[in-house]
Amino acid sequence: MRAWVVGTPAPADAEPLRRVERALPEPGAGQVRVAITCCGVCRTDLHLAEGDLPPRRPGVVPGHEVVGRVDAVGPGTTRFAIGERVGVPWLGRTDGTCRFCRRGDENLCTDPRFTGWDLDGGYADACLVDERFAHRLPEGLDDEQAAPLLCAGIIGYRALRCAEVPPGGRLGVYGFGGSAHLTAQLALAQGLRVHVLTRGAANRRLAQELGADSVGGAGDAPPEPLDGAVLFAPAGELVPGALRALDRGGTLAVAGIWLSDVPRLSYADELFQERRLRSVTANTRRDAEEFLALAGRLGVRATTTAYPLDDAPRALADLAHGRFAGAAVLHARAGPRSRPPGPSPPAAGTPGQRAWDRTAALPRRTPT
Repeated sequence: MRAWVVGTPAPADAEPLRRVERALPEPGAGQVRVAITCCGVCRTDLHLAEGDLPPRRPGVVPGHEVVGRVDAVGPGTTRFAIGERVGVPWLGRTDGTCRFCRRGDENLCTDPRFTGWDLDGGYADACLVDERFAHRLPEGLDDEQAAPLLCAGIIGYRALRCAEVPPGGRLGVYGFGGSAHLTAQLALAQGLRVHVLTRGAANRRLAQELGADSVGGAGDAPPEPLDGAVLFAPAGELVPGALRALDRGGTLAVAGIWLSDVPRLSYADELFQERRLRSVTANTRRDAEEFLALAGRLGVRATTTAYPLDDAPRALADLAHGRFAGAAVLHARAGPRSRPPGPSPPAAGTPGQRAWDRTAALPRRTPT
């Protein structure tokens, strides 16, 4: 099978991915093998390829927004049947016994395994997954649409919860890529006021199309104090301004796995009045199930740019340079995709209908 592996980490333009041919992996106990149709391209993949995140093992296959169909099962598997569509996310395994797992915080497991970092991921024709950590996907989404939900959507959902914005409150979104544009849809559908601060004309245009209440530059101040904010951009220099933008008692949640250095903070200007700064670390399986259910019900839709699997290095380079809005998705198989029947619009007047109105007709972008 085809696979891309991280060779020597380097800037994306230097093509740190290396194409290899490997034998199809055989599933072990409790595992299923997934014949991959699509895999989203996440900024974490870029951090891994460029060396911001040190590879956990040599020759790992990146990619953790994986959609495909089960084509082989290992001994003792019970959740999925041959031919069933599944999603393979970032969280690949936890030990289930540490103090964090026992209390329900498996995202903080002391001995986790992550898809595309510890475990071979989706930049390939097939991968293995522990069936306990795979997910069923919302009906009505084709594989390309479903892929970005599996990390960008799930981590954005957890970050939104961590920001603790009250009902009807004011949310700031810093950066507007794959995760942020899904999170903004969810927040708008839930009745929050959403202010987007981001670089790049394409990102700002997408935020406007999705119905953000205001859109400005990454370093701008929002038009009103924020009850909470999520920093999606991996830019530590944005933290002081984002903290200053918070109302008293507001929370800034940093959604990325990697962040450049944060400048020195002023306690009086940026933290006093019970402003809070917190990180967001991975997700739990419960987070994933909750988000996927909400995404299906509220009509959350990814804006995507399609690339063939053979063009994975170009997709990473385009991500590094901000050459597309929304999310990039690799296609591992030629020909027709799995396209479930399109969903019916939610009932008129519901938050889902408002999300549908903003997003259902957005075009799929094709790279030039």
